[in-house]
Amino acid sequence: MPPRAPLAMPEQDFARAPFITQPALARRHPLWRFAVFVPALLATALMLWGLHGLFASSGMTWLEYVLLALIGATFVWVTLAVSTALVGLAGRFDRPETLPAGQPISVALLVPIYNEVPWDVFGNAAAMLKDLARQNGGHDYTLFVLSDTQDADIAHQEWRAFVALRDTAPDGMHLHYRRRSRNTDKKVGNLVEWITGWGAAYEAMVVLDADSLMTGRAIARLSTELAADPQAGLIQSFPQLIGADTVFARMQQFSNVAYGWLLAEGLAHWSRDEGNYWGHNAIIRTQAFASAAGLPHLRGILGGDDLILSHDFVEASLLRRAGWRVRFLPRVSGSFEETPGTLIDYVLRDQRWCRGNLQHLRLLTTRGLHPVSRFHLFQGAAAYLMSPAWFVLLVFWTLLGRDADTNVITYFNEANPLFPNWPPAMTHLDSAIFLLVMYAMLLTPKLTSAAIIGTNRKAVRLFGGRRAFGSAVLFEVALSVAYAPIMMIQQTRAVLRSLLGRNSGWVPQQRNAQAYPLRVLVKFHLVETVTGFLLLAGLMAGLVSWWLLPIMASLVLAVPLSALSAVNLKTLAPALLRLDSPLTLREPSILASARAARAELRIQIAPPNIVAE
Repeated sequence: MPPRAPLAMPEQDFARAPFITQPALARRHPLWRFAVFVPALLATALMLWGLHGLFASSGMTWLEYVLLALIGATFVWVTLAVSTALVGLAGRFDRPETLPAGQPISVALLVPIYNEVPWDVFGNAAAMLKDLARQNGGHDYTLFVLSDTQDADIAHQEWRAFVALRDTAPDGMHLHYRRRSRNTDKKVGNLVEWITGWGAAYEAMVVLDADSLMTGRAIARLSTELAADPQAGLIQSFPQLIGADTVFARMQQFSNVAYGWLLAEGLAHWSRDEGNYWGHNAIIRTQAFASAAGLPHLRGILGGDDLILSHDFVEASLLRRAGWRVRFLPRVSGSFEETPGTLIDYVLRDQRWCRGNLQHLRLLTTRGLHPVSRFHLFQGAAAYLMSPAWFVLLVFWTLLGRDADTNVITYFNEANPLFPNWPPAMTHLDSAIFLLVMYAMLLTPKLTSAAIIGTNRKAVRLFGGRRAFGSAVLFEVALSVAYAPIMMIQQTRAVLRSLLGRNSGWVPQQRNAQAYPLRVLVKFHLVETVTGFLLLAGLMAGLVSWWLLPIMASLVLAVPLSALSAVNLKTLAPALLRLDSPLTLREPSILASARAARAELRIQIAPPNIVAE
């Protein structure tokens, strides 16, 4: 490590707003926010008004009010996604903000790792340093690999990889490595120890994940933007997914590349200076972060202290609270990350995120937060709470049956007047129409993005032509619909585990997609499978409406669908079903460089049995 340069990072007081010394930020285009929230709230209110009139014809009960609340809570997030996509569409022609050039700055590239594959981490680092050496932005870069690894064998391999990379690093590129013997406070503590030990020597830091990969041009662009904007505390890029070969990974990658850009444009336009932070591939002003984003432990509900797990959303909120701009630049190309290769790997990562995002509900009362920052915190929690809401709605619709004779709730109503007396108009047909409306709204952002690409010759050519792109869109939509009920059950379980205080532990993400044995698949998806067969039994007995058939089929087939998620599309699927995108048809040069560096380091430092595989 270089000589120490300590920087104070005090814990923030959530009960008292700080005194802001930054110049006040001007209000910027509130029209975009009206365009997002007003139509979404109006559409939800109109739908609830219509359903209330339908229910009220037979008298309202408390259970019907609960049902209305659940429908409104789920529907409003769907409409917000639609309005965000439409704002992104309208803002496509908006000129990006231009700022006068600033002076070159010193930038630390931070890579926190925990029991990762060393040659992959240092291979990515080698590719980024090599690409950065070709830039002429004038900024000074230093890369730090900050290890929390507890496995002695992996730690030894990390050291060997560091020595190999240090000896071959391009001229002018500085490289350091530090391993903590005690990984106090996990990633948060890892970064805090670097800031309080060496942060004063660097004006900015780019925080990267173990699987992050950024081109030199992207890093230089973020550095230049931060240097030109003295009020910016954090600038987030829009990471695109790379390295996807399996069904599930390619589904995520295609969705990210083909549809994600439109939602990202919309988010950037309405969030403005109150953007969010996703924990990686972002540049942060070190002094601002140290002075404004020190995180205390939360007092546990059952006693003790809780570490703030999903710290990134909170850190962005605290930066904005202190008067710093938090910006999102979706048009910065060359920012990449990997995605879990199988459904199980994705769910395991999701379980870790769930508990952290639900913590945000306890932080909504933090003094001094900007309303948009509070919305980001609430949205992070709501993303998981919607799954239990959908599950309860599924139970309601199942109890509705096919008609009045099979309506299970009606049977209860004869003995218990607290249960609702459903009006004759509330039939399975009405439920089917409502489901179709919800699916249509959910698919609107995807179909809008697909239409824009499909009608643009240059854009559609990047996806392999209209036929390949059209097939990929249909295949991705079909897969998304198939996996959605399984994710609903898994996220509902994750919410319940979090509320019960059951911690899934801190384990590294599985980077290499591997098919799981049948016994693991059956055990992992037992709840979904049992739920699906219960729906199937109800359908065969004539008690469940036919419109639940797609949901039932997904749940019954949870194990085969999970096995399918690990199938290698790149090598086994025909061309029209490979879910190709510009990132698979024309692989970024930085990815090819990283892959070559990984292979070379693997030969140098991996045990002989791994090299031989």
